[in-house]
Amino acid sequence: MFVDRIKVFAQAGNGGRGSVSFRREKFVPKGGPDGGDGGRGGDVILRADRHVDNLTNFFYEPLIKAKNGGHGMGKKMSGRAAVDKIVKVPVGTVVWPAEEEKHPTSTVQHPTLSSEQLAIPVIDLARDGQEFVLCRGGAGGKGNVHFKSSRNRVPRQYTEGEEGEQGYFRLELRTIADAGLVGYPNAGKSTLLRKISAARPKVAAYPFTTLHPIVGVIEFPGYRRATVADIPGLIEGAHRGLGLGHEFLRHITRCRVLIFVVDVAGSEGRNPVEDLQNLRREIDLYDSTLSSRAWFAVANKMDLPGAKENLKALQERFPKLQILPTSAAKGEGIDALKQALATQITGPEVSVSAAI
Repeated sequence: MFVDRIKVFAQAGNGGRGSVSFRREKFVPKGGPDGGDGGRGGDVILRADRHVDNLTNFFYEPLIKAKNGGHGMGKKMSGRAAVDKIVKVPVGTVVWPAEEEKHPTSTVQHPTLSSEQLAIPVIDLARDGQEFVLCRGGAGGKGNVHFKSSRNRVPRQYTEGEEGEQGYFRLELRTIADAGLVGYPNAGKSTLLRKISAARPKVAAYPFTTLHPIVGVIEFPGYRRATVADIPGLIEGAHRGLGLGHEFLRHITRCRVLIFVVDVAGSEGRNPVEDLQNLRREIDLYDSTLSSRAWFAVANKMDLPGAKENLKALQERFPKLQILPTSAAKGEGIDALKQALATQITGPEVSVSAAI
């Protein structure tokens, strides 16, 4: 199961209660108050971890609760501070505030997001090891030793511990990759990723084989590397929620380079020129800032009939665009694709041929 968006409820620990106690020792008359303070409640902390790749754990446990602090004790002993609740999330997780939705016909309460809150994320955990305190634990209460005075020699006052912060949040994963493979279903994105990296996405002769983003790593000379994400197939109207790809459009927002993979042979009955135009339009309608990203096209399935003629039409329609002819099934044009990717990401000084 791949989960990249989930609602959770987080609750930090409450502070411990202060103690009411009086010193009772032999040969020490009127020892006075000695009630200790309560311990601090635990925080709820999110930690970005590169070894975690999705939010599946929260699907089975959407409640995140830290422990309460210990109560104060006599002899001025403070209660034990609670251990923080540290939760690991994937690198690239964005946290949004959510609010509780109450249904009049049901006692079950569900969190939801308002349109105003969607524009302001709480935190973007984009670095490995980055931590964020989602909810802070409550401070411990005061024991009666703090209420002693010349007029109140036998204080019985104390304070309860403060309540820990709590709230509903939406966790949303946005895959961090240097480049993203974007294209229609069955364009050959997964096969390309298999050829250029060690990733092994599922490949089959039917649409929407890839059900979630898969990231592959490409090694370049000089100990350099690049990450490439295979985004599930888009269709026209994806920005409005049509098809499967709209669920994963957010994953390309972090990519520095967009690689548009086109079935240049039109084996699915589509026109390659229209495919590329529609893909560019869907990306722009989803997020207009993506139009300014570096991009180039891959004319895949060059081994099929009609591919050469369609490639010429594609080049005539986009004369200034870098279009790389490839055949992922036969491994043709893969070296040129790697070189173009190395130039876009790591600079023109990298030569892919040295690593082959």
